[in-house]
Amino acid sequence: MIKRTERDQRTQEEKGPGVEPGDLVGPMLTGMATTRHDLLAWVHAHGLAALDELFGAEAVALAGPKGRHQPQRTHHHWGTAATELTFGGRRVQVRRPRVRQTIGGEATLPSVAAFRARDPLTARMMQQLLAGVSTRHYEGSLEARPSGRPTRGSSKSAVSRAVVRRTRQRLQAYLARRLDGLEVMALFMDGVVVAQQTVIVVLGITRDGGKVPLGLRLGSTENAAVCTELLQDLLARGLTLDGRVLWVIDGGKGLRKALGDVFGDAAVIQRCQLHKARNLDALVPQARQAYLRTSLRRAYRAASAAAARRQLTALVTWLERNGHADAAASMREGLEETLTVLKLGLPPTLRRFFATTNCIENLIGTVRHVTRNIKRWRDGDMRRRWIGLGLLRAAERFRRIKRHGELDVLVTALGATNLAERAA
Repeated sequence: MIKRTERDQRTQEEKGPGVEPGDLVGPMLTGMATTRHDLLAWVHAHGLAALDELFGAEAVALAGPKGRHQPQRTHHHWGTAATELTFGGRRVQVRRPRVRQTIGGEATLPSVAAFRARDPLTARMMQQLLAGVSTRHYEGSLEARPSGRPTRGSSKSAVSRAVVRRTRQRLQAYLARRLDGLEVMALFMDGVVVAQQTVIVVLGITRDGGKVPLGLRLGSTENAAVCTELLQDLLARGLTLDGRVLWVIDGGKGLRKALGDVFGDAAVIQRCQLHKARNLDALVPQARQAYLRTSLRRAYRAASAAAARRQLTALVTWLERNGHADAAASMREGLEETLTVLKLGLPPTLRRFFATTNCIENLIGTVRHVTRNIKRWRDGDMRRRWIGLGLLRAAERFRRIKRHGELDVLVTALGATNLAERAA
């Protein structure tokens, strides 16, 4: 042991004093930052130089070389002008050659027209805001601006104006689009509080398993009038529901009444089993909540609606016997509508999916994530725009439901003449 220690010490002395790893981090980070800055400056310089060459080549293609007489000339050079193009999340001012027609009127260079047609500035702004960057800090989130070139469009006010205009246009186009030809197998409808406002959303499930947000309404509560207005708007936009359609709701009375008023018996209602369990939890002591949840879970996973009904009826008797009359009344209310997926005889995966409103609550979670940085809500238009932006964001990230190939079972079950007969 002593000999090894002496040998290691001699080896260390021969190598000289060691360098701590922490001493290398500072210079490495400094070098990386300098390299990034210099590389970005190089890209800016060469990119803008290439843009100048492109403008010059297009001007020559239209008006010919400068200083040469051309009898058949249709265009001629006319100096230069400042033009703004999107570059790095802001508008950068560049000089471009002007070309005029001999018959009068200025000609637009093809590249300038192409750049203006696909202006990506608003898209960059939206991407930054969805990532959590506020309008106040948008400028600081961008790369360094090209040196020597005037820029604009990245201030708080400019970003706010552009975002307001763009979100209003997108939301109006999306929520006013026609729904003709959309083959919907089932629909989810739920109302939650987002941005201090009750939002009612309808989400459709298509035959191929896709999820499509169909509409939204802002209201003070989940009242029947607002829900009815939303449903009637879907029909006015061309939504066609052939025969009976499955509707999954949280059990709110306003939603249930609106579905009955608009669709009548064509609406097959499935009440969210998870919401029912939460409501019952609030009505019993904490010591009995575990038993209650276990009993509900066992009943909802029963092999048939009849077996589930027997277990739930026994649970109601147990609640009454133990003095929980309110919980027993809540259990009886809407009991049959919590068993709809069992009556339809859906496969296990689809049964779990359509038994709760988790699908639409995930959508609402995205809306809340998008609106998380808003500290001051000014009016209903602002709420509608941001909630709509979250809705569009969620729609972009949707995936088809699991085992969507089994949706034909749902179609067949809904086509049955009498759902009550299937429950026997």
